[in-house]
Amino acid sequence: MYSKKILFVCLGNICRSPMAEGVFLHLLNEMGIGDKYTVDSAGTAGYHIGASPDKRMVATALSHGVTLPSKTRKCTEQDFLQYDYIVAMDQSNVDDLTTIKPTNNVRAQLLKMRDFDIIDKHGDVPDPYYGGQEGFENVYQILLRCNTSFIDYLEKNK
Repeated sequence: MYSKKILFVCLGNICRSPMAEGVFLHLLNEMGIGDKYTVDSAGTAGYHIGASPDKRMVATALSHGVTLPSKTRKCTEQDFLQYDYIVAMDQSNVDDLTTIKPTNNVRAQLLKMRDFDIIDKHGDVPDPYYGGQEGFENVYQILLRCNTSFIDYLEKNK
Protein backbone atom coordinates (compact mmCIF):
# COMPACT_ATOMS: atom_id res chain seq x y z
CA MET A 1 0.00 0.00 0.00
CA TYR A 2 1.33 3.41 -1.01
CA SER A 3 1.83 5.88 1.82
CA LYS A 4 1.28 9.58 1.06
CA LYS A 5 4.29 11.63 2.13
CA ILE A 6 3.73 14.96 3.87
CA LEU A 7 6.42 17.48 4.89
CA PHE A 8 5.54 20.45 7.12
CA VAL A 9 7.89 23.44 6.86
CA CYS A 10 8.52 26.62 8.86
CA LEU A 11 11.59 28.83 9.28
CA GLY A 12 13.68 27.06 11.93
CA ASN A 13 11.77 23.79 12.38
CA ILE A 14 11.55 24.19 16.17
CA CYS A 15 8.02 25.57 16.70
CA ARG A 16 5.34 25.54 14.02
CA SER A 17 6.35 22.71 11.68
CA PRO A 18 7.09 20.18 14.46
CA MET A 19 3.72 21.06 16.02
CA ALA A 20 2.02 20.65 12.63
CA GLU A 21 3.70 17.25 12.25
CA GLY A 22 2.77 16.17 15.79
CA VAL A 23 -0.86 17.28 15.50
CA PHE A 24 -1.18 15.62 12.08
CA LEU A 25 0.20 12.33 13.42
CA HIS A 26 -2.01 12.55 16.51
CA LEU A 27 -5.14 13.06 14.41
CA LEU A 28 -4.18 10.23 12.05
CA ASN A 29 -3.70 7.86 14.97
CA GLU A 30 -7.03 8.89 16.51
CA MET A 31 -8.67 8.12 13.15
CA GLY A 32 -6.83 4.80 12.82
CA ILE A 33 -5.20 5.77 9.51
CA GLY A 34 -1.63 6.51 10.61
CA ASP A 35 -0.24 3.76 8.37
CA LYS A 36 -1.48 5.61 5.27
CA TYR A 37 0.93 8.53 5.68
CA THR A 38 4.63 9.24 6.10
CA VAL A 39 5.15 12.57 7.87
CA ASP A 40 8.14 14.78 8.69
CA SER A 41 8.98 18.43 9.28
CA ALA A 42 11.81 20.73 8.19
CA GLY A 43 12.90 24.36 8.18
CA THR A 44 13.84 26.73 5.40
CA ALA A 45 16.85 27.83 7.48
CA GLY A 46 19.43 25.58 9.11
CA TYR A 47 19.67 27.39 12.45
CA HIS A 48 18.90 24.44 14.72
CA ILE A 49 19.84 21.28 12.78
CA GLY A 50 19.58 18.18 14.96
CA ALA A 51 17.87 19.97 17.86
CA SER A 52 14.60 19.03 19.53
CA PRO A 53 11.59 21.33 19.17
CA ASP A 54 11.31 24.42 21.40
CA LYS A 55 10.53 23.46 25.03
CA ARG A 56 7.51 25.76 25.10
CA MET A 57 6.06 24.08 22.01
CA VAL A 58 6.77 20.65 23.48
CA ALA A 59 4.95 21.64 26.69
CA THR A 60 1.97 22.96 24.72
CA ALA A 61 1.82 19.78 22.66
CA LEU A 62 2.01 17.54 25.73
CA SER A 63 -0.80 19.49 27.41
CA HIS A 64 -3.00 18.26 24.52
CA GLY A 65 -1.65 14.70 24.48
CA VAL A 66 0.48 15.35 21.39
CA THR A 67 4.12 14.35 21.05
CA LEU A 68 6.65 16.03 18.76
CA PRO A 69 8.82 13.18 17.46
CA SER A 70 11.31 14.72 15.04
CA LYS A 71 14.64 16.52 15.25
CA THR A 72 15.18 19.68 13.25
CA ARG A 73 16.51 19.59 9.73
CA LYS A 74 16.68 21.87 6.73
CA CYS A 75 14.43 21.40 3.71
CA THR A 76 16.29 20.42 0.53
CA GLU A 77 15.62 20.15 -3.20
CA GLN A 78 15.40 16.39 -2.69
CA ASP A 79 12.27 16.86 -0.54
CA PHE A 80 10.41 18.11 -3.62
CA LEU A 81 11.22 14.84 -5.35
CA GLN A 82 10.29 12.56 -2.44
CA TYR A 83 7.19 14.11 -0.82
CA ASP A 84 3.67 14.38 -2.20
CA TYR A 85 2.88 17.56 -0.28
CA ILE A 86 5.09 20.23 1.26
CA VAL A 87 3.01 22.39 3.59
CA ALA A 88 4.44 25.81 4.51
CA MET A 89 3.43 27.70 7.63
CA ASP A 90 3.59 31.21 6.13
CA GLN A 91 4.09 33.12 2.89
CA SER A 92 7.77 33.75 3.64
CA ASN A 93 8.26 29.98 3.84
CA VAL A 94 6.43 29.56 0.52
CA ASP A 95 8.72 32.16 -1.06
CA ASP A 96 11.86 30.47 0.34
CA LEU A 97 10.68 27.03 -0.78
CA THR A 98 9.94 28.32 -4.26
CA THR A 99 13.58 29.38 -4.61
CA ILE A 100 14.91 25.89 -3.77
CA LYS A 101 12.26 23.96 -5.71
CA PRO A 102 13.87 22.08 -8.62
CA THR A 103 12.63 22.74 -12.13
CA ASN A 104 12.26 19.08 -13.15
CA ASN A 105 10.72 15.89 -11.76
CA VAL A 106 8.96 17.69 -8.91
CA ARG A 107 6.57 15.38 -7.12
CA ALA A 108 5.52 17.61 -4.23
CA GLN A 109 2.62 20.00 -4.35
CA LEU A 110 3.50 23.14 -2.36
CA LEU A 111 0.66 24.26 -0.11
CA LYS A 112 0.15 26.83 2.64
CA MET A 113 -1.19 25.50 5.96
CA ARG A 114 -3.78 28.24 6.46
CA ASP A 115 -5.36 27.35 3.10
CA PHE A 116 -7.09 24.65 5.15
CA ASP A 117 -8.23 26.92 7.99
CA ILE A 118 -12.01 27.08 8.34
CA ILE A 119 -11.71 30.50 10.03
CA ASP A 120 -8.98 32.36 8.08
CA LYS A 121 -7.83 30.90 4.76
CA HIS A 122 -5.63 33.88 3.91
CA GLY A 123 -3.43 34.23 6.97
CA ASP A 124 -0.14 32.78 8.08
CA VAL A 125 0.51 30.49 11.03
CA PRO A 126 2.14 33.06 13.35
CA ASP A 127 5.61 32.35 14.70
CA PRO A 128 5.28 32.16 18.51
CA TYR A 129 9.04 32.08 19.19
CA TYR A 130 9.43 35.61 20.58
CA GLY A 131 6.10 35.79 22.41
CA GLY A 132 4.50 34.31 25.48
CA GLN A 133 2.84 30.98 26.14
CA GLU A 134 -0.49 32.15 24.68
CA GLY A 135 1.18 32.32 21.25
CA PHE A 136 2.11 28.63 21.42
CA GLU A 137 -1.44 27.69 22.40
CA ASN A 138 -2.80 29.84 19.56
CA VAL A 139 -0.54 28.02 17.08
CA TYR A 140 -1.73 24.67 18.42
CA GLN A 141 -5.39 25.67 17.91
CA ILE A 142 -4.71 26.93 14.37
CA LEU A 143 -2.83 23.74 13.45
CA LEU A 144 -5.53 21.54 14.95
CA ARG A 145 -8.17 23.22 12.74
CA CYS A 146 -5.96 23.24 9.65
CA ASN A 147 -4.78 19.65 9.98
CA THR A 148 -8.32 18.39 10.55
CA SER A 149 -9.36 20.02 7.26
CA PHE A 150 -6.14 18.94 5.51
CA ILE A 151 -6.74 15.30 6.44
CA ASP A 152 -10.32 15.58 5.16
CA TYR A 153 -8.93 16.98 1.90
CA LEU A 154 -6.36 14.19 1.59
CA GLU A 155 -8.87 11.45 2.35
CA LYS A 156 -11.34 12.80 -0.22
CA ASN A 157 -8.64 13.20 -2.90
CA LYS A 158 -6.97 9.81 -2.75
